[in-house]
Amino acid sequence: MTVVASALDLRQIVPAQRHALIFSTFDALQPGQALELLNDHDPVPLNAQFELRTPGQFSWNYLEAGPQVWRVQIGKTAKVASSSCCGGCCGS
Repeated sequence: MTVVASALDLRQIVPAQRHALIFSTFDALQPGQALELLNDHDPVPLNAQFELRTPGQFSWNYLEAGPQVWRVQIGKTAKVASSSCCGGCCGS
């Protein structure tokens, strides 16, 4: 069972600051925990960034899919390398 540990209303955050806030919040989660995002658009590019940054180490579940509000639960499914690393793709 996934426990929602944090919720972020991205509609209240300056767009240039959103992804950094999301990734720092995700990095602070323990496996089995999740964060919930509330947004005014479908965060497809964010999902792609998670796939590149933490492949196989997160879950992505739409709780609400527009047309005015999107709610997404992003869970941490495995231990994730620190953000200072390249993401584990090169073995470092």
